[in-house]
Amino acid sequence: MRTGVVVAARPGVEDLAVRAEELGLHSFWVNDTPMVHGDPFVALSLCAQATRRIRLGIGVTSPALRSAPAAASAFASLNALAPGRIICGIGTGNTARRTLGMPPTTAAALETFTAALQDLCAGHPTAYREGDRVRDIRFLHTGAHVNTADPIEFVVAALGPKAAAVAGRRGTGLISFGLLDPAAWHQLHDARRQAAPSTPRAPHPRTHSYVVTALHLLHDNEDSDSDAARDATGHLVLSLLDFAADTPAVAEQLGPDERAAVRELLARRHTTATAPDRYTKLYPNYLGRIAPQDRDLVLPSLMHTLALVGTREDVRTRITALEQAGIDELLIQPVTDPPTEMARLAELLT
Repeated sequence: MRTGVVVAARPGVEDLAVRAEELGLHSFWVNDTPMVHGDPFVALSLCAQATRRIRLGIGVTSPALRSAPAAASAFASLNALAPGRIICGIGTGNTARRTLGMPPTTAAALETFTAALQDLCAGHPTAYREGDRVRDIRFLHTGAHVNTADPIEFVVAALGPKAAAVAGRRGTGLISFGLLDPAAWHQLHDARRQAAPSTPRAPHPRTHSYVVTALHLLHDNEDSDSDAARDATGHLVLSLLDFAADTPAVAEQLGPDERAAVRELLARRHTTATAPDRYTKLYPNYLGRIAPQDRDLVLPSLMHTLALVGTREDVRTRITALEQAGIDELLIQPVTDPPTEMARLAELLT
């Protein structure tokens, strides 16, 4: 299985990209969450100029964040800096929108946006709508402003069948966050296959599936819920608890211990599940290293559901099961010590 890394945009991110390339990782991704992290296109521009081989991905943008012309221009501009190395991840904006206090967009909007980006980034015209007005648009650049000759890889973020079906109809790959259940991946792949047209619009390269998680290899005699394990995986667990705290319908689907953790999180953040400004209390430092006082919220049940924690043999067994479920690339999101965590990932699968 191939490996890669996902990070937040910040100054110096290009140094991490260089190190990831030196370690032999296949891809380097940056989040697109404007109110929490830096701008991913700025970050990947620096990474594109500092690297030569590694693929560079946005994980993920959304039609609720950027217009199709602006997003297409950004991706095609990156493609001019790193020809054929760009991955365009697209989703409904579940996290990025919630950090604005807004709901994610619809699967229909996701599909329209994906189609427009595919067309524009391939140098084709596409329909662009604002209200009742629709116009055909295309790049009008002259010279080397953008690169529409080298292909950009497209992946759709999915946790369920609706988004997976968009990937099938648009001929894209899949990316999912914290989804380590092989059965769930079989369902996503089935939904994508069933939605794919019998006659594709145009030839596509093989699509790829990516899973984003965290990794912690246990040292000798280390407990699986040690402070180090909680620190390495807590950002994923807190992201789920934040989501559940922000979305009561999600919290209701959790077990009693997890619901209790959601209630405690709300109390610590001095907000409620219905407060209009709760997003301003829940999402600061989102996907960043957790505070020591929040370690008790990192329940082992959630830690082992969302992340890879265990001995080398245990983790390799889980990775093999994911590979058999059709996962092509394992992406980790390191927060405690990114260079060391990337090195462990590279060594794990060599």
